Amino acid sequence: MAAVTPTESDAVPHASPAAAAGAKHIEQPVAYDAILLAGFGGPEGQDDVIPFLRNVTRGRGIPDDRLEAVAHHYRAFGGISPINAQNRALKAALEAEFAARSIDLPVYWGNRNWAPYLEEAVAEAAGNDHTRLLAFATSAYSSFSSCRQYREDFSRILDGTEYDGVVTIDKIRPFFDHPGFVQAFVEGVDDAVRERLDADVSADAITVLFSTHSIPIDDAKRSGPRDVDWGDGGAYAAQHEAVAAWVMDQVARLTPSAADVPWELVYQSRSGPPSQPWLEPDVCDVISELPARGRQAVIVVPLGFMSDHMEVLWDLDTEAKEAADEAGLLFARTPTPGVSAAFVAGIVDLVQERLEGRPASDRAHVTALGPAFDVCRPGCCENVRAGFKPAAAGLAP
Repeated sequence: MAAVTPTESDAVPHASPAAAAGAKHIEQPVAYDAILLAGFGGPEGQDDVIPFLRNVTRGRGIPDDRLEAVAHHYRAFGGISPINAQNRALKAALEAEFAARSIDLPVYWGNRNWAPYLEEAVAEAAGNDHTRLLAFATSAYSSFSSCRQYREDFSRILDGTEYDGVVTIDKIRPFFDHPGFVQAFVEGVDDAVRERLDADVSADAITVLFSTHSIPIDDAKRSGPRDVDWGDGGAYAAQHEAVAAWVMDQVARLTPSAADVPWELVYQSRSGPPSQPWLEPDVCDVISELPARGRQAVIVVPLGFMSDHMEVLWDLDTEAKEAADEAGLLFARTPTPGVSAAFVAGIVDLVQERLEGRPASDRAHVTALGPAFDVCRPGCCENVRAGFKPAAAGLAP
């Protein structure tokens, strides 16, 4: 394995020479030799559930009896999270798309919280002399858990190990407003709105709820670069709001009467103590209020999610649907991008940006917030409780 030669202005640890100086966008070609697909992970049987949840909550001292309160979501599905199967399918789809475009890049898959672990993926890549890695994390938005925590994982795997100074890991930019990612939401909302309109539900009697994972407000405020005033919800909320507004604008272009359909951003999957403020409103709370607003139908859009994993199947397809049934509302949940052709092609487009060193002005994005940065900025997505830890693919801290 060849050692990495740092530049004199090396400011980004474990980075490719092109990213080492810390420019916001890397506009020179980089000869990556593999893709690192970085996932969250999930249990694959009843015996895995509690060990998996211990991994997710490591360092927080949560006893097993409290973990069981969450475990029933997984146990209702046989202890199996769909997320690993979905990432296997995504890996295969990416490999096929790379082959179709004659791009010779193997894809290594590793998870943060369950096998196969990221450590195993990096070891496998390095063992094959693939040491210039470009990571795709399976979260589109800017926050600690969706971006920086992966970067801390990369640093932990490389710092002081046999791979330190040998393996580099750059990270694909937050892709929240890439057209490949958002296309599924446009199509899903348009189809669901048309179905309700065709059933003689008036546009103003429908509500579209764009749902994403709630996070602590203190974390939200620190999401994204620190030199931008994002508002109280930080970059995390601002990015979701911008994408939701764009989706509704596109739907109105496709179906003009949809311009009168009200929408809002809501949150789900809160897991912290009641004393800790998290982003609100909760999706089920809003659903319960809709009849009083004269609504007859609700369309829930899993805007924060790439695929139909547990937070979608349980929190939306089960709990949100039950809330809609209790409220007497027609309910629809739109698809996630999954392994749709547009999304898979979009990921490969994001890879090609970095292979080509494509100028930021030529990069695909649908909101005024993009294209997001290739190298995370100082102070980006701080974990309020744990503080800053070493992180790859970004400027310190």
